[in-house]
Amino acid sequence: MEDDFDLPPPEEMMNDDLDLPDEGPILKVGEEKEIGKQGLKKKLLKEGQGWDTPESGDEVEVHYTGTLLDGTKFDSSRDRGTPFKFTLGQGQVIKDGTRDICKDGGIFKKILKEGEKWENPKDLDEVFVKYEACLEDGTLIAKSDGVEFAVKEGHFCPALSKAVKTMKQGEKVLLTVKPQYAFGEKGKSASGDEGAVPPNATLQITLELVSWKTVSEVTDDKKVIKKILKEGEGYDRPSEGAVVRLKLIGKLQDGTVFLKKGHDDGDELFEFKTDEEQVIDGLDRAVITMKKGEVALLTIAPEYAFGSSESQQELSVVPPNSTVSYEAELVSFDKEKESWDMNTEEKIEAAIKKKEEGNVLFKAGKYARASKRYEKAVKYIEYDTSFGEEEKKQAKAVKVACNLNNAACKLKLKEYKQAEKLCTKVLELESRNVKALYRRGQAYIQLADLDLAEFDIKKALEIDPNNRDVKLEYKTLKEKLKEFNKKQAMFYGNMFAKLNKVESQESKDLFFSWHGEVQLHFSAGDY
Repeated sequence: MEDDFDLPPPEEMMNDDLDLPDEGPILKVGEEKEIGKQGLKKKLLKEGQGWDTPESGDEVEVHYTGTLLDGTKFDSSRDRGTPFKFTLGQGQVIKDGTRDICKDGGIFKKILKEGEKWENPKDLDEVFVKYEACLEDGTLIAKSDGVEFAVKEGHFCPALSKAVKTMKQGEKVLLTVKPQYAFGEKGKSASGDEGAVPPNATLQITLELVSWKTVSEVTDDKKVIKKILKEGEGYDRPSEGAVVRLKLIGKLQDGTVFLKKGHDDGDELFEFKTDEEQVIDGLDRAVITMKKGEVALLTIAPEYAFGSSESQQELSVVPPNSTVSYEAELVSFDKEKESWDMNTEEKIEAAIKKKEEGNVLFKAGKYARASKRYEKAVKYIEYDTSFGEEEKKQAKAVKVACNLNNAACKLKLKEYKQAEKLCTKVLELESRNVKALYRRGQAYIQLADLDLAEFDIKKALEIDPNNRDVKLEYKTLKEKLKEFNKKQAMFYGNMFAKLNKVESQESKDLFFSWHGEVQLHFSAGDY
């Protein structure tokens, strides 16, 4: 190959159900009407005094009783003997009141103790909770002073998983759980320390979310999984090309340790440069998602580990097709110098270096990694307003080479739209660049934009009539056009044949219809 190749949303938004203006006719005792368009209805049980009504921002004090449609009571300020105070329009009813977390009346949640921060556990996360479950009459069914489970797998009854996804760390709640989120029509027999649950029983569950471990999918195919055991510091993470230093323990699924670094006194940390194939791909990808001081458990499938071959590691052999795990602590890392920290000369030197790295990777058939190098090279010199004239010429030459080479990568990766865009960038700088016209023509052919492909290929031949690659591509294009025209002719031929057949049938139907009417007319005349 040639060298020129928002703040998080609130947990719930409250409809201003209690702030809606009451502009309809005055209700009489026993009458009911709908307020607003959210399904809220008001029935007057007892008339109040005077004409004045509270407005948004006013502090009010109320008594309330909350029941389901079947009459089941789930909350009451009267039972507690204390009126409920809140400020209208401030969302405090949601904060201190009860929420229908599934929007179907199946689970009502009342916060007993506020949690910390704003995050909530997700399906993949592992939560540590305490809970106590009772029947409505107070009979204790189950209790745990601490249990850990994956949210998506659940524990005890479906309500726990539903509820924890709405909770913050340290939050404690009272859940009123209808049968569909408890044990349904069949109930549950007693087992171990857990009591029996009758059919169609509603449960009262006190639940506390003590903590949780964040679990994430590092790769889209879910074959590299990261579970955070200890949160890291700040927001900064290693970039591609950063030098990272880790405490690391590698294990097989049966617990066999095959690697241990940085844990014993005097033991050196495990150090490598990211995106340089110095370690297995799964570890490389996972580390750049970590923060300094973070401890994580990484589970890596064979495709991102040692593959189908046996691998001799420091302490043990890793058999073929092994899923491995690493407990990794990111002790420190040094990122590559960013472009804003470089002077002009350093930017150009860094861009040339990345371009050369990309060329090596391209020749090795590692097109995705080569593409990243070319992109990084262009970023170093993207903004050249502070460059001198000679420096601008150098930067332009590197940009053209990198974008052309990256376009070649994208063609190999079958990312044809990206290849077309990269070639267009080159042509904006050099309108008669034959390679850009040629490669954009290749991209257009794959995108089935044959007219645009023909325009680019013909223009490239006008500029360089003897270019062998362009001639071959033009031959390919003409065959594609011939095939396309043949298909079009067949398509329209079939379409017109069908139309003629339909028209012919309609003419026959019309003829026989008309002929029948005439016969009927003459027959009638004979009589």
